[in-house]
Order: sequence, then C-alpha cells, then structure tokens
Amino acid sequence: MSVNIGFIGPGIMGGPMAHNLIKGGHRLWVYARRPEAMASLLAAGATGCATPAEVAKHADVIFTIVSDTPDVEQVIFGANGIAGSARVGAVIVDMSTISPSATKQFAERLAKQGIEMLDAPVSGGETGAINGTLSIMAGGKAEVFERVRPLFECMGKNIVHIGSNGAGQVAKACNQIVVAVTIEAVAEALTFARKNGADPARVREALLGGFAGSKIMEVHGQRMLDNDFKPGFKVGLHQKDMRIVMETAHQLGVALPAAALVTQHLNALMGTNDTELDSSAVVKVIERMSGMGE
Repeated sequence: MSVNIGFIGPGIMGGPMAHNLIKGGHRLWVYARRPEAMASLLAAGATGCATPAEVAKHADVIFTIVSDTPDVEQVIFGANGIAGSARVGAVIVDMSTISPSATKQFAERLAKQGIEMLDAPVSGGETGAINGTLSIMAGGKAEVFERVRPLFECMGKNIVHIGSNGAGQVAKACNQIVVAVTIEAVAEALTFARKNGADPARVREALLGGFAGSKIMEVHGQRMLDNDFKPGFKVGLHQKDMRIVMETAHQLGVALPAAALVTQHLNALMGTNDTELDSSAVVKVIERMSGMGE
C-alpha cells in the first residue's frame, strides 16, 4: 500500500534511503538545506518542498536524517519545523544519530500534540543505504513500530524494535562503541605487525580466518593497508557520535575507558584537519605515535 512520506535530509545516507522508498511505490515530499541534494529524488518523482513544515502538511510518516541533536530539534520544533504543521496521528521517524536523552524529550513534546515518534538510527554505511540492507534499531511504541515496519523494509534487512523512545539511540551508541574500539584494535594490530617487520597484509589474511576476524578487519583493515581513507563514514561524524556516547556515559556514571581512548584519537584527527577522511584513519594516529607514517 502506498504511503504519503516526508523525507528530510537526503544526504550521503538519506538520499539512497529515500530512493528506496520511491522504489517501494511510495509518494515522497522532500526537503534539503541544499536544493541540489534533492535533484535526483525530484527526477525520480518526489516533490520538493521549501520547508520541513511544508513536507509535514503532505505526509503521514516523516523521516528525518540530519547531522546532530540540535539539527533534529531545529527541523522538528524550529521556525517552519515539522511540529508546526504535522497532523494529529502522524509519525516522525528520526533516523539520525543523536542523544538518547534528547530523543526522549522530543518524543514527550510531540506526544502532547498527538504526534508519534520513533528513533530509528541505522548502521551499514553508504553501501547499505544504496543496497537497502541497513541495520535499523528502533525505539518507540511497539504498535507505531509495526505501522512503520513496511517502510523500514524498503531500506533495511536487520530491523529490530529495541524498546521505548530513546532505546534505538542507545543501541546505535552501542554500535558506535564496538565499531570504534574494533577499528582501534585493527589499527594497533597492523601497526604492530609492520613495526615487527611482518607483512601486515599477510597478518590480516591470517587473522580473518580466526576469532580476530570481523567486518572491521575485512573492510577497514584493507583501507589501512591501502592507505585509502575515502570516507564510508567520516571522522567528523564518528567523533560526533563518540561525543554523544561519552556525554551519556558521564550522565550515567558508566566507565568506558576504551571508548574514551578512541574518542581522543578521533579528536587528534580532527586537530590535523582529517575530518573528511574515513574513521579507519585512526591508524594514522597510531602510526605517528609509534614513529611511523607521516
């Protein structure tokens, strides 16, 4: 069944996700801060809008995927925001990666207007977005999740309802912890191999066949070997995600020593203007600290 969908934030991830919704037979109204970001969607049949409020006037379900917590708040509650014109019973599905506590607050504010909210951040990178194979972790009411599930199935394969509002963001934070710490481990291992005079490519090949094998070893390990840091997921975004992780850990009194270490290495890359590189560039920090590389 075709659904009237709003989509705000058709960027590197959001653009392919929106295209997959169109391929699923749905009508889309879209908004982007940069009009050129909407071009391919308009060519595919979507309708462009001048503001998030205009999007909300037409849509039963409104997806948002923007950079950070303040951006989500602005898109929903700011001047010309979604909340100003969304219908009672409409669903806002935020697929950004933002603060779990802020997400809960946003959901509470929307509930007072009769608007439902799901937080549904994703993992899988640009490739997963293009192929419609993203992992989607959702927080919110179970019945609202089931209502939106057919739309999630246009964009992802591993779709899990985690719990109440904010739980999806908690799951995404957990994802980013595991990814960041594993990138650190792979970077340290390959640097250790090189410093010892062993062929890091052969070491990686051996490790892939054992318990040390992982998607990170496979994909990011190869990037490190090739010194190719064209972004799948940028340092700047990963650093932002780890800031959210560490802020939430501070609020709750949770010890995350390994996550804190990697966050500092991402900070170091920010300091050397490597913001736009893939986060596997953490290896550059390890190499510099070891008297190698640049």
